[in-house]
Amino acid sequence: MGKGCITVTKYFLFLFNLLFFIFGALIMGFGLWVLFDNQSFIAVLQESSDTVKVASYILIGVGSLSMAMGFFGCIGAIYEIRCLLGLYFTCLLLILIAQVTAGVLIYFQREPLKYEMSNIIKGMIINYTGQNRTTEHTWDFIQRTMKCCGWTGPGNWSENLSIKNSSKNLYACSCRNESLAGTDIQEVGLCEHMSTDLPVYETGCITSVEKWLLDNCGVILGMCVGVAVVELLGMILSMCLCKSVVQEDYTKVPKY
Repeated sequence: MGKGCITVTKYFLFLFNLLFFIFGALIMGFGLWVLFDNQSFIAVLQESSDTVKVASYILIGVGSLSMAMGFFGCIGAIYEIRCLLGLYFTCLLLILIAQVTAGVLIYFQREPLKYEMSNIIKGMIINYTGQNRTTEHTWDFIQRTMKCCGWTGPGNWSENLSIKNSSKNLYACSCRNESLAGTDIQEVGLCEHMSTDLPVYETGCITSVEKWLLDNCGVILGMCVGVAVVELLGMILSMCLCKSVVQEDYTKVPKY
């Protein structure tokens, strides 16, 4: 009966480590997406804020470590190696502590992060030129797809240097409300209108962007909670299996 329980524990631990490996791959993939994506709101923040880049590197590191621990946990479970199971338990505990600490820090720093994000967007709008820059084209894409203009409203564009220094009635082409009469629709750059009543969207992008960020935060939060549950189960099973292993048999480990 005891041997059967050990066998069940061993294969359950193997299964949880396999899930842990998959969750680690998902976290690493999310970090790579944040780092290399050029067609979302993240790209706007990356160029002006090191916080997003650091966060992406942390996600990649945690995901890679999680994959490695999942692999070694599988080996320790299958071949019942106590030292590997103990190392696995210790690393899981450290990762769990790091995740909880990071979550607490992000929660208590959410207002400064929101303030920093607002400054980044407003600064980008002020210096917008319409040239081939990743951040500008990404922001144009956001305004077109979300049907919004500026950060808090179209009035943000009145601070743009090119618009302020021009005698023409200029506006961001990506703010163009297609339901209103005006000039031909362009995707990027600054457009001219004959009157001061500009054919642009009246709502700012802050609401849509915050919703987008909250939706993506929900995805990453769900993944982190899933990983934490697997970690706790893995820690419990690894300790149970470690205590049941009286003598290690290294002859079962394949040699290459």
